Amino acid sequence: MASGFGYSNYSAYFYMSLALILQLMWSLGLACKDIFALRNKKDLHTPDNLFIIVMVDWVVAVFMFSGACASASLTIFFMWDVHFCETYSKLACRQFALSVVLAFITWLLQAASSFSAFWLLVSFY
Repeated sequence: MASGFGYSNYSAYFYMSLALILQLMWSLGLACKDIFALRNKKDLHTPDNLFIIVMVDWVVAVFMFSGACASASLTIFFMWDVHFCETYSKLACRQFALSVVLAFITWLLQAASSFSAFWLLVSFY
């Protein structure tokens, strides 16, 4: 996405990339926390800890979904409504479309993770 021509001119694409960077940072932070817990034999499944993880997971999932939807609508607008892709051949429409599809796949995985963490949190009570 960021390597495509015209990426920085449209706020929806910037918003989606920002949401995906946030997702990457959150996932790396959780991976580091998991590795630390495994190495030190700590339990991560306490209700307080899990509540924070579930809340941030849901916020990141909503942020990612809104970014993917905004980028998808802009991509559809460019490709089918105003035919920017045919008019401006330098515009990386195929890269944008692929990035939107991958963002939705990432959101589906994030949503599955959020729901499973929520189910685990509910099982504590």
